[in-house]
Amino acid sequence: MPAGFLDWQQLVLLSTIMDCIATHIPHKETGYFSKIVLDYLAEELPLKPFYQHPVTLNGLQAAINERKQFSTNRPLLVQELQKQYAGISTSEEVKNNIQSLLNENTFTIVTAHQPNIFTGYLYFVYKILHTVKLAAELKQQMPEMNFVPVFYMGSEDADLEELGKIYLGGEKIVWDTKQKGAVGRMNTKGLDKIIQRIEGELGVQQYGKELLAILKECYNGKDNIQQSTFKLINTLFADYGVLVLIPDNPDLKKSMERVFEEDLFHQTPSAIVEQTIKKLSANYKVQATPRAINLFYLKDDIRSRLVEEDGKYKVQDTALEFTAEELKLELKEHPDRFSPNVILRGMFQETILPNIAFIGGGGELAYWLELKDLFQYYNVPFPVLMLRNSFLLVEKKWKVKAEKLGFSIPEIFQEESLLMNELVKRDSSAQVHLTSEIRDTGAFYDHLKTLAGNINVTLKDHVEALKTKSLKPLHELEKKMLRAEKRKFSEQEQQLLQIKSVLFPNNNLQERIDNFMPYYAKYGPPFIDMLYKHSLSLQKEFIVVEM
Repeated sequence: MPAGFLDWQQLVLLSTIMDCIATHIPHKETGYFSKIVLDYLAEELPLKPFYQHPVTLNGLQAAINERKQFSTNRPLLVQELQKQYAGISTSEEVKNNIQSLLNENTFTIVTAHQPNIFTGYLYFVYKILHTVKLAAELKQQMPEMNFVPVFYMGSEDADLEELGKIYLGGEKIVWDTKQKGAVGRMNTKGLDKIIQRIEGELGVQQYGKELLAILKECYNGKDNIQQSTFKLINTLFADYGVLVLIPDNPDLKKSMERVFEEDLFHQTPSAIVEQTIKKLSANYKVQATPRAINLFYLKDDIRSRLVEEDGKYKVQDTALEFTAEELKLELKEHPDRFSPNVILRGMFQETILPNIAFIGGGGELAYWLELKDLFQYYNVPFPVLMLRNSFLLVEKKWKVKAEKLGFSIPEIFQEESLLMNELVKRDSSAQVHLTSEIRDTGAFYDHLKTLAGNINVTLKDHVEALKTKSLKPLHELEKKMLRAEKRKFSEQEQQLLQIKSVLFPNNNLQERIDNFMPYYAKYGPPFIDMLYKHSLSLQKEFIVVEM
């Protein structure tokens, strides 16, 4: 709605959301990222053999040069995108971006995710906006080229337990359905009950009715999940030019026939990735392990693993089986019935898109680091791997509560027990730590060790044992004193627990639990605009937004 038609309450709300303050902190200071992710961000030497280009402008330029040497079927891509957008009302930015993909100087910035109901988690929104921000940054740096943000939908995922839930008001709400197979192909029956629940909780908010109208239009009971998700992303992000690609498509999968055939009959991909894993596992925990065959059979309500047993190719948990010749014919005539797992999904993505950068979460980053040799074997360009943006959204009242307890928001990332220890030590009128006493006792035994050592060097070990024996009860006493004093700070502890439960629900990052809908219901489209404003492109930092 144009600003001239906003009432004063809406104008105040708009001003509030757009005037948010953002600060950045290193990912390692949050305590929520794995060693492999932190080492990748720090460009540590052990990981350098496992990726192609650094996360820099020079790295992206190198990725562009490699991509130019690879033949992408751009006419097919544009044709299939136009089919997918047929009958969908979208923006001129989207239409122009689709058409621009015919241009050899147009490249994509991709993020990917499964079609979680109602987007699932906040980071679903963050990773999409990251693609938009990076595309805009690269256009500014290289105006002679075009960069298109793309959401690649993993609609063939069959993990309904993960995809069929959201958290609202701290409560997990689960889609009650008995459907099986690829979640993207499921009909939306039963989601109307969840929408009614959302309406009861969020309908009274400033933009609640607008949110509900969007949900009811996208999840209208006529479309399947992948089409509903397609519509929702288009509604929220079309003005940013974001393209949504559904790769569950026979014509697009035809381009993977050679790779799929080698996976089925020669196990080539698994052999290559297993060798990479042997090297990677020397320093890091492996994210994804290849199977002999890395394809699922996808038909109707079936998405089950293909396995070879006694010279036959069987679809697990079904009566379906094929001879080698029958399976080759099935692949040739029905490529859409073959669904790649995590080992082959990235190869499919990078084969059909003129892509230079992939933006993903920590888990995605970890399994992509297993795939470089596989890409090289098939002469497919390996994209720049980028950790998606992460946000902590802190509404004013929670910042005020934290400051009253004497903590800044970055400090709140620490464990609750550590924060309480610090609070008690800082605010208690009694002495609750024995730092000086422990130090003095240690110094006393160190002095004894010197005296005893001058007489007989073997006595040093005896004194060291006495020191350890003496210090242990002092440390235990300090802990008991702290626990006893903590009981006097029960009110502050409850306040701290409340803050932590809101900012870090279920002891996790907010973005991995909460959904975008409560924020959209309260702030409307300016919420998305605010996130875009504070999104980073190439910088490697965690974003804290004080709202």
